Amino acid sequence: MASKTAIIYDEEMTRYKLLWVDPACKIEVPERLTAIHEALLAKGLLERCVSIPVRQATDEEILLVHSEEYLEAVKQTPHMTLEDLMTFTQQYGDVYFHPNIFHCAKLAIGATLQLVDNVMTGKVRNGLALVRPPGHHSQRSAANGFCVFNNVAIAALYAKQHYNIKRVLIVDWDVHHGQGVQYCFEEDPSVLYFSWHRYEHQSFWPNLPESDYDSVGKGKGAGFNINVPWNKVGMNHSDYLSVFFHVLLPVAYEFNPELVLVSAGFDSAIGDPEGHMSATPEIFAHLTHLLMPLAGGKLCAVLEGGYNLTALSQSVCQTVQSLLGDPAPQLTSVSSPCDSALESLQNVRSAHQQYWTCFKHSVAAVSEPSTKRSRIEQGDGEKAQQQEQQPTGEAEEQSEEEVNWPEPLPRSAPPVRTAVVLPAGMEDSLPEGCQHLEEATQASVVAVEKLRDNLNEKGVKDERLFATLGKIVSLLDKMNNKEIRNGLAVVPDVSLAVRVAVQHALTSFDRVLVVFVGDGELPVDSDDGRILLVQICCKEPVTQKSQYHVSVCLKQGPGDVAGFLQAVLGLLLPMAYQHNPGLVLQVWAQGSAVKEAAWAQLTSLLQELALGHTLALLQDSEEGPLRATAASLMGAPAPNLGPLGALSPEDAQAVEIERTRLEMKWGMLHISAPTKKAQD
Repeated sequence: MASKTAIIYDEEMTRYKLLWVDPACKIEVPERLTAIHEALLAKGLLERCVSIPVRQATDEEILLVHSEEYLEAVKQTPHMTLEDLMTFTQQYGDVYFHPNIFHCAKLAIGATLQLVDNVMTGKVRNGLALVRPPGHHSQRSAANGFCVFNNVAIAALYAKQHYNIKRVLIVDWDVHHGQGVQYCFEEDPSVLYFSWHRYEHQSFWPNLPESDYDSVGKGKGAGFNINVPWNKVGMNHSDYLSVFFHVLLPVAYEFNPELVLVSAGFDSAIGDPEGHMSATPEIFAHLTHLLMPLAGGKLCAVLEGGYNLTALSQSVCQTVQSLLGDPAPQLTSVSSPCDSALESLQNVRSAHQQYWTCFKHSVAAVSEPSTKRSRIEQGDGEKAQQQEQQPTGEAEEQSEEEVNWPEPLPRSAPPVRTAVVLPAGMEDSLPEGCQHLEEATQASVVAVEKLRDNLNEKGVKDERLFATLGKIVSLLDKMNNKEIRNGLAVVPDVSLAVRVAVQHALTSFDRVLVVFVGDGELPVDSDDGRILLVQICCKEPVTQKSQYHVSVCLKQGPGDVAGFLQAVLGLLLPMAYQHNPGLVLQVWAQGSAVKEAAWAQLTSLLQELALGHTLALLQDSEEGPLRATAASLMGAPAPNLGPLGALSPEDAQAVEIERTRLEMKWGMLHISAPTKKAQD
């Protein structure tokens, strides 16, 4: 598969605008596209991407989703007078028409389908379609919410029809509910639709009861519609990530999509006059990265909303850089989600418990949202609700001006992505582009001598082992000096290699995450909180557990993919984000039995941490695990896991026991809100 990222943009889609006064629509302006394009150009991102020309959609493609009567009506808009356009617009909600909007709407669909074609045929790996008008509110026979035709819904049906795929995942991170997409697929089990959106107990637009968590789909599509309602504003990184880890990703892996479509609305970013959320643009780097291991890397993002031009352009740049494979920025202050977010998370998991095995064994009952109780108790009435429904106005414009956030830091990549330390004869297992580290530096040799003394390993006489340890220290030094992004080493004694790597890493990095897959003891001191050790195994280690030492003992060991993923998504990643390490040590112990595809998925997911500084240590590895690790470190798409199989109750319990033990310390492990008694 190609490793390229596509950008699809055409200035023609800026050539329509609101021609009359409408406070609800005045924020949807042509500058939304031009600001994005200028930012991508200024940061040198456009030149790194493949530019694909747009085309117009055909009637047949539009009719995949929309009625013929509606299409014929919209076809008349280029010939209408201003008065006729205003009259035509009034039959729909929060949208406007312009003589050129039909042409632009056909280009928006065509651009989206061009991206799907190029991704599905392998000409590019992924991409972003910068389109206008947006699409996710548009319904079969109605324009709505700035949307004329439903770009992403058409793309999903087009991909199924033209490429014979059976499962499409649509992730809608816009701050408004994409009800048009939901209506299109709510009875279709081949399309999994996920949306989070500002809801506030139906008081926020589009004010629909079917936007709540209990709308799970209908008939055969039951369970394939996931709504996460935000019942208050101000949601931040912790809230967004928690929903990904504890709702979206477990279901997505179980669904096993063949294509991921993102309704990429950036009004869920800080500073937006519609969303009023607190997540900075950097969060979209991580949300994008978390989706990229799915579907063999086939990801198509399509622009939806976003109305603060600064936040919009910064968020798009963060998304594109992740699609290109740049190191993800570190996120600080990740902690416990707010109670309102946890209530929604808990209710979603409860509503979907009967449909997804990942939720069957550890779901709390539905919780009445505290924000709803508070509103009723305070008696704030209809007036306050009406104020919350207003999408624009002087008060919100004033609040937008007052919100400030630092510009995202540059995401520069070291000149070498992956350097490796291998025994002689294994070089042919490496993908093209890996740098083979031949010799350790003299400074590294001296450092290993000191570490050997400090670790009471003076008896280590094996020259091969000693040389390997020196090269491991060299890899760490190169990461710290930004000469390489990540590294891989095949070692004869993984326990000693981990101890040496940890001790040396702590001289340069504040915190280290050790992910140990397999049985065995790791005498690593984690009491000071600088080291977080997570072990996934089949034999309970003797070493005493602590708040920084986690071991998940799976009944069938790490080779059980469903249990392995439950541990990774439900424990490892939430804790890792909260720990915020400067280095990740990923360890394959002999006899770990983890499947190569699952190991590759883990390797891909861990690279969003620590600016991509991952050191993989493999004990006397065979060619298969070595190749899978190196390919993932080099940025190759992780292979599909296929059907996961049922999660065993024993494995679910093992994960849940550790989660419960640790959640007081690690807020990102929370999956339910405090009870009312606890709140009181």
